[in-house]
Amino acid sequence: MRPPPHILVVNGIKVRQPVFVLAAPHSGADLLARALKRSPGFHLTMGRPAVAHVVYAFARRPSIAGRGMGATRVLRDALAEAWQIIPGACRDCPAPCREAGGVTGDGPCAAPGTVARFGDASPDLLYSASVLLQAFPDARFVQLIRDGRDVAADMLADPAALAWFKPVMLNDETEFPNPFFGVNSAEHSDRWKAMPTAGKCALRWRSAVRLSATLHKELSREQLLTLRYEDLITSPAQALDGLSAFLETRVPKVALYGRNVPKVGAWRTRLRGQDAELVEKVAREELTRLGYR
Repeated sequence: MRPPPHILVVNGIKVRQPVFVLAAPHSGADLLARALKRSPGFHLTMGRPAVAHVVYAFARRPSIAGRGMGATRVLRDALAEAWQIIPGACRDCPAPCREAGGVTGDGPCAAPGTVARFGDASPDLLYSASVLLQAFPDARFVQLIRDGRDVAADMLADPAALAWFKPVMLNDETEFPNPFFGVNSAEHSDRWKAMPTAGKCALRWRSAVRLSATLHKELSREQLLTLRYEDLITSPAQALDGLSAFLETRVPKVALYGRNVPKVGAWRTRLRGQDAELVEKVAREELTRLGYR
């Protein structure tokens, strides 16, 4: 049974139907977030320190997320802090959030009188989905799916993503199963540590899309929309028309265009032969199920 609804008020605005973007790393969450930040009435944050701290705590230690209303309050309070529209509010925002909001100073990037809807697209928010649903029973979730081979290629070129793959990250305090790392039991930790980085990327993607599939079964069409990254790139008008209808607001298409948008199928030239073979071996079942093989 879900807890009774809690009405969160930020800057005098009631938080109703907040929007959360969920995805595996490098699956287009930042691209979609840019479009939502530029949508009328939206105030969306990406990776604010208060939220990131909680999200990664839940991701690395899944049992924390199962601690009832305590976990719910912690995440809700973190988001309430992130959504504050006050002078200097953008000072601690990461570069992608500032760039998406067109912020050149300390912010804020939104004016209280123009905001009617809140949202968040922090990296790895997917691992907090169950807590978000408890905190905001009327929330709307948008999850993005992308070809795991393209995801692996981007992760291999991203120092921040690679930092999670250091052997020390799986230690005596790590809980299993651990969806964040894609490791099912402590017995597999040594195998994970010895695995090439491309394989670890594939495990992260595989585990994330499995979580996405679970959400797809648990939530209704009114509460969850699944988009493919490939559709955002090749058919942006159609994809965003569906998103606009789902959120009942106009999401601008111009934010999806740019020189730095990763191309579809770039893994064919970016992944080395052995890495491509390993990614396909590790993620074969999910790649096939999602129509990528």
